[in-house]
Amino acid sequence: MASTITNAFITQFESEVHMAYQRMGSKLKNLVRTVNGVSGSSVKFQKVAKGTATSKARHAEVVAMNLAHSNVSATLTDYFAADYIDKLDELKINIDERQVVAQNAAYALGRKTDQIVIDVLDAGTSIAANVNSSATGMTLIKAKNMQALFGTNDVPDDGQRYWAVGPTQWGDLMSVDQFSRAEYVGTENLPFTNGESTAKRWMGFLWFVHSGLSTSGSNRKTLAWHKSSTGLGIGQDVKTEVNYIPEKVSNLVTSSLSMGAVAIDGDAIRVQLCTE
Repeated sequence: MASTITNAFITQFESEVHMAYQRMGSKLKNLVRTVNGVSGSSVKFQKVAKGTATSKARHAEVVAMNLAHSNVSATLTDYFAADYIDKLDELKINIDERQVVAQNAAYALGRKTDQIVIDVLDAGTSIAANVNSSATGMTLIKAKNMQALFGTNDVPDDGQRYWAVGPTQWGDLMSVDQFSRAEYVGTENLPFTNGESTAKRWMGFLWFVHSGLSTSGSNRKTLAWHKSSTGLGIGQDVKTEVNYIPEKVSNLVTSSLSMGAVAIDGDAIRVQLCTE
C-alpha cells in the first residue's frame, strides 16, 4: 500500500511540474528551432548556403548550384531543480502546497531554458543605443533600422521574426504613436486589446516583454532574431523523481532537464542596445 501511495504521489507531482513548465515556465523555447529526444551529449544543426538560379542555352547542361553545406553543434548540459519535503508533512500536504513546489520547479527550469537561449542570442552583433539618433531608448528609428537590416540580410518575413524587450523598452514603445495609436495600427492591433498588454506584432516582428534580458553597463540588450537562426537541442524534457533520504526523514523531489543551444545563422540575430 505504501509503495502504491508513493508511486501515485510521484506521478501526480511530475504531471504538475510538467504542466506548469509548459504553461508558464519558458517564453523562448518555442521561438527557436527545437530538436527533441536528442541522444548523446550534443546535437548538430544543418545549415545550407543560398543558391543562385541560372539560365541555360538550348541543349546546354544545367548549371548546378553546388550548395555549400555546413553544421553547428550544441552541447547539452544537465540542469536540476530540487527541494526536500518532510516525510510527516506529506501526511498533511494539500494540493495547493504541492502546486507551490511544482510551480517553483517549473519556473526555475523555465528560467534556465530561457537563459540558455538568451546566452546564445546575446553573442549576436550589437547595434549601438544611439544608432541613427541621439535617443537611446527604444524608438521608431530603431524599429525601422532593424526591419531594414533583416530585409537586407534576406531574413524571411514569415511571421517568425521576434523581438524581446525589457519592461522599460515596452514603456518606450507605448509612447511611440505608430506603435500604440489606432490611427496608425487600427483598433484591432492596439497593444492593449484582447487582454494582451505585453506582446504585439509590429514592423514585421512579434514584440514581447521579457524580464530576463541581459545588461551591458547601463544598456539593456534587447534581442531580435528569426526562429531558424538559433537551435535548441533537448535530450530530456522536464522529468521529476522523488527519492527518500533517511538521514533527513524527507523525500528529495528533483526535477531535471538536459539541453543546449547554438547560433545557426548570425545574419538573423541582432542585439539592440537601449539605455535605461
